[in-house]
Amino acid sequence: MLNCKQATQLMSEAQDRKLALGEQLPLRLHLFMCVGCRNYGRQLDFLRAATRELKAGSEPAPKD
Repeated sequence: MLNCKQATQLMSEAQDRKLALGEQLPLRLHLFMCVGCRNYGRQLDFLRAATRELKAGSEPAPKD
C-alpha cells in the first residue's frame, strides 16, 4: 500500500511518463481511499492545463 508521499510522487511522474502496471494499480487503490491525494491530482491537472494555455499564448479572461 502506498503512502501519500509515494502517491503524489507517482502522480507527478505520470505527468512525464506512462506508469507501469505495477505502479498504476497501487496508485489507483490509494486514490480511491485518499481524498487529499485526489485533490492533489486535480490540482496537477489544472496547473498542467493552465501552463499549456500560457505556452500557447492565450491569455486568461480578465476578472472584473
